[in-house]
Amino acid sequence: MNPHVPVMLSEILDILELHVAKDRAALFIDATLGGGGHSFAILEKYPNMHLVGFDQDECARKLAGERLVEFGDRVRIVGENFSEMPDFLSDSEKQEGACGVLFDLGVSNMQLTTPERGFSYQNDGPLDMRMNTSSDLFRAVDIVREYDERELTRIFRDYGEERHAFAIARSIVRARASGNVPATSMELTSLIRKTLPAPVQRKMGTHPARRVFQALRIAVNSELDVIPRGLLGAYEVTRGGGVIIVISYHSLEDRIVKRTFRSWADENYGHMLIRKPTLPTDAERESNRSSRSAKLRAFILNDIKEDYRGSGGTLR
Repeated sequence: MNPHVPVMLSEILDILELHVAKDRAALFIDATLGGGGHSFAILEKYPNMHLVGFDQDECARKLAGERLVEFGDRVRIVGENFSEMPDFLSDSEKQEGACGVLFDLGVSNMQLTTPERGFSYQNDGPLDMRMNTSSDLFRAVDIVREYDERELTRIFRDYGEERHAFAIARSIVRARASGNVPATSMELTSLIRKTLPAPVQRKMGTHPARRVFQALRIAVNSELDVIPRGLLGAYEVTRGGGVIIVISYHSLEDRIVKRTFRSWADENYGHMLIRKPTLPTDAERESNRSSRSAKLRAFILNDIKEDYRGSGGTLR
């Protein structure tokens, strides 16, 4: 398997160049370790840095461990979701505080290209979509099999921003009634294609199943719920003057990040690096398809860090 090409790596390294001292031992947290591409480049550039990487995906942890093995005990990998970040740092790591935290949200190329994970509408496999395959979370097939028309419509509309959510939900419920529950990626994709008229599909400008698959993945893994908790955890473990960097891939993720960073700036916890998100260069979009919808935002904490005063609602 080819290693996942890290998205917007040069932009991330440029940010760290301004906010991390090369000659000072420091802790960095990769909240979404994936294949370890970002972490490898950061550890290589900063020889005094040690890193804690979080990933709930066992396959990703194995791949990252192999990729980062040359850095030895400078790397510690934690098999938990980033929303639990503060609970899985050692006392010494908490006391030191991270100089930076990186979130690369969404689904990884490795997950998309592994058919048996069920994330891709282009590769046939069981409709699973769990990031953590050892969990007892509902799989995508369980949602398709058990949720009623109203709830399916809500998921497709709210998590996929799918304009034809109701029609697709109704088709799924009708298929269930006739004993033809979509249980694989291609079965669901085929049902969606049959549901939407050809002129509608042509106007969509993208694969007709893309938004439904996004919605199911978000629902299975509670992705929008963990982002606010993860950002708050990142603030808790980052030291004064540190930086929190987030790459998002669709408007729902980016909206949460933008609102959170704006609320922090209003509370005078620090400042956003730039008001508008940084986008990949044309060259990167051309060479790395994974980067095409990426948006990068960064928040710089004040040198003297204040205790977080906001309520849970502030984060949304």
